[in-house]
Amino acid sequence: MADSSERSNARPVVYAVVASTFFVGFGGGVVFPILPNLGEVLGISAFMVGVILSANRWTRLVANGPAGVLVDRIGTRKPFVVGLAIEGLATVGYVIAIRSAMPEVWFILARVTWGIGSALVFATAYTITADVSEASSRGTSMGIVRAGITFGFPAGMVLGGIVSEVYSNATAFVLAASFAGLASVIAFFIVPETHVETPGSSISPWDLETTLPALTVGLVNFGLYFAYIGVLFSTLVLYLEVESLTLSLEVAGYGIDYGEQGTSGLLMAVSALSGAVFTISGGKISDSVGARMPVLIAFLTISCAGFVVLTVAPSFGAVVFACALIGAGQGGVGGPLTALLADLTPEDRMGRAMGTNNIFGDVGGGIGPLISLPFANAVGYDALYALSAVIPLVAGAVLVAGIYSYTGSLSPTVEESIV
Repeated sequence: MADSSERSNARPVVYAVVASTFFVGFGGGVVFPILPNLGEVLGISAFMVGVILSANRWTRLVANGPAGVLVDRIGTRKPFVVGLAIEGLATVGYVIAIRSAMPEVWFILARVTWGIGSALVFATAYTITADVSEASSRGTSMGIVRAGITFGFPAGMVLGGIVSEVYSNATAFVLAASFAGLASVIAFFIVPETHVETPGSSISPWDLETTLPALTVGLVNFGLYFAYIGVLFSTLVLYLEVESLTLSLEVAGYGIDYGEQGTSGLLMAVSALSGAVFTISGGKISDSVGARMPVLIAFLTISCAGFVVLTVAPSFGAVVFACALIGAGQGGVGGPLTALLADLTPEDRMGRAMGTNNIFGDVGGGIGPLISLPFANAVGYDALYALSAVIPLVAGAVLVAGIYSYTGSLSPTVEESIV
């Protein structure tokens, strides 16, 4: 566990975690605007594209539990540094895949490798933050770390969409791999051990956190990732193609026309940047009011509104607004939700709680592409996005029911939530 000196140095540690997760996030985002369109060029079916996009999440589904246990057993530093290095290696796999005669195999191997690395990174990043932060500032700290992850993701999407069109897909992947390598260097030299004083305690690899708070927060995470990553990010480039919505700009007298990949990368970046901004503000607001629930319900409602706006499109302005709303809703929930889980979980089980939460998120993100792409092809994007608007509302109902059952209050204060 963290001692008092570690807690007093919380800010530098949190910022180091932010920097590391930001740079490694390039590799997570770069594939989304490239691969759905690349599938047609390489002869990869829509179903196989969905498998590739979700392979990392299915891998994390298996790896998240052991990763959380590993954190509680040996600490945070080694799994964090190793996880970042593994993600960098996975990004190199994209370069091999794009030049291979069997791109499907290499893309799947790369995404599986990425899943192992990201399981370690996510379990450790939030646990480090919970360890070094106090309850009164935990929402802000969680929001800052989640924002770092979120900012890296849109940076990768812009990289993937624009650099792939201006230069090549391989160039975009090489740049992403370079930034991932930088992330592991930053973590190695700056991030200390925060969690375990005496590594090596005997904990089963499958000792997951199955308390009511962990399951409740996990189910909310499931719904958010299903709608956001599994639906919006997996289908946006194809939706723009169907609706013939692309971006044209004139800069210094020169016209710039973006294709579906470049336009989708920019729109995903708008959504993720909106999410990053509201991730920080959502966590900070929950600290200021001393309660997480009002903030969570408000941002879940905003996410619902975003899918409603997307359903009544198509116009380019409406799509931009919808992506910004969905990102704001997703981001605004992130900080308070992980802070709420940390409030309700004993410190020595924090790694396992984060692992359980990540499992639920990855089930949602993994099922999403497998269902959304074939579903959109069969019944259309309007129906898909309309159904997705219901998901945040259901998540809100689950959250209220679970927290009320556990605490006896519809909106427990931060002090009432501390265990």
